[in-house]
Amino acid sequence: MNNLQTILKKHSGRLRGRVTVRGQGGRHKRFYREIDFKRNKFGMIGEVMAVEYDPGRNVDILLIKYSDGEARYILAVKGVKVGDKIVSDEKTEVNLGNAMKLKNMPVGTLVHNVELNPGRGGQIGRSAGTGLQLASKEGEFAQLKLPSGEVRLIPLQSMATIGTLANEEMKNRVIGKAGRARWMGRRPINRGVAQDPNSHPHGGGEGRSGVGRKKPMTKYGKPAVGKTRKKNNRSNRYIVKRRK
Repeated sequence: MNNLQTILKKHSGRLRGRVTVRGQGGRHKRFYREIDFKRNKFGMIGEVMAVEYDPGRNVDILLIKYSDGEARYILAVKGVKVGDKIVSDEKTEVNLGNAMKLKNMPVGTLVHNVELNPGRGGQIGRSAGTGLQLASKEGEFAQLKLPSGEVRLIPLQSMATIGTLANEEMKNRVIGKAGRARWMGRRPINRGVAQDPNSHPHGGGEGRSGVGRKKPMTKYGKPAVGKTRKKNNRSNRYIVKRRK
């Protein structure tokens, strides 16, 4: 079962020694847990052996041992406990933790770890407390209502796991002290106006001075407000109702 964990290397926001992402550094040593997002162990019954903490995500994980002896991690489902049995197949019972294709699920089912493209593995609905509702099925697509209120088209051939993810209280957790943020790899970030003019466009000036230019800028002199990147319209055709 140890082959499911590998040492997660530290990069501290650096590429070839240069800082490419500010505010990163330190961090406690941790393992990366290999999560089964594809749920492609079809027809094989698995037993929940343990509920474990994963420092790499905000939801706990379940250690599953299948009938052929293989072990895998999946995201923890609310209501699933040690000793429960789960299965993944094209069509199976609508039980918590089971995974199957959207076309075989009844309308109104709450799901998570949903594939955007069949066979690619779950990409949406993977954070703590998340549950997507299967609103309807039309033609080759299912309409899923996301927690944000957005309604999106997903292919009916896509796999999804039944149930809502655990750790829904995660959003209420308080870091509590600066040291805990450092354990997580977060370094302090200084305001631009508090820096010198060589370090930031907002820096310099006598006393407490403001930005001092028409619009706020990034450290590298690029606009920091307004439209700062080109819009990607490729997924718009799959959005039935926007969250706004």
